[in-house]
Amino acid sequence: MADFSAYRFGSRTLNLSRPQVMGIVNVTPDSFSDGGTLYEARKLCVDQAVERARQMVADGATIIDIGGESTRPGAAAVSLAEELDRVLPVVERIQAELDVIISVDTSAPEVMTEAAKLGAGLINDVRALGREGALEAAAATRLPVCIMHMQGNPLSMQDAPAYADVIDDVGHFLQQRIKQCHAVGINNDQIILDPGFGFGKTVEHNLRLLNNLRQLQRFNLPLLVGTSRKSMIDHVLKRSVDQRLAGGLATVAIGVQQGGHIFRVHDVKETVDVVRMTEAILHERRLDND
Repeated sequence: MADFSAYRFGSRTLNLSRPQVMGIVNVTPDSFSDGGTLYEARKLCVDQAVERARQMVADGATIIDIGGESTRPGAAAVSLAEELDRVLPVVERIQAELDVIISVDTSAPEVMTEAAKLGAGLINDVRALGREGALEAAAATRLPVCIMHMQGNPLSMQDAPAYADVIDDVGHFLQQRIKQCHAVGINNDQIILDPGFGFGKTVEHNLRLLNNLRQLQRFNLPLLVGTSRKSMIDHVLKRSVDQRLAGGLATVAIGVQQGGHIFRVHDVKETVDVVRMTEAILHERRLDND
């Protein structure tokens, strides 16, 4: 097994041999869960975004994920200029003010390049570096990348998704993208995998993936789990977005048990508690909060 105890994210390192929590800061007006909460009179409030990130770090987040384009089903397209205007000021401020790894949730090569210059430590791409020029741009930053599985695209991904076997199909897709990363010089020590919960999958697909997440450990790469507030929880519990915390925490506990390394969430404090308590149970001892 690879040693993830000092995983490098640009100028910072993080111990991924223990589960870590990534806090979500959506600088978008239309994200499915918290869209528009950082906007005043339709203008992004950078100070408020930084304060949200600051609270997440205080609550135990070791990575902050900044996204300037909503990928919810049916979300409107965002111009490159708009995405740059949303993301870069927040990256710059957080880099200057907080001791935390910055992840940029983007598919745009130009955003990857500019965010890396400002100190971002991770490129998190729901399109798995599939846009023209994205592979090359990501490789040039020399940063780690998180590549995610998605069937279809954000506009169509929930239109009757189907798989021969969701675990095998997701694994095959990720394997092909890993090969593409290798071809441009992105090595295994720079690749994180995300099975893409909620991206082109029914609730049954999502539950099967989570319950069998450990099968993706065959790639010997860190795994990111993003189930926070997603509709899979509603399908099981019949809960609106603002009532999905308990269901989401249950998915985190199973994700830790199944070997997940990074948990991308909106509710950092509660998630950190669940992660650490689940660890203690699995190891049958109290662990230091490093």
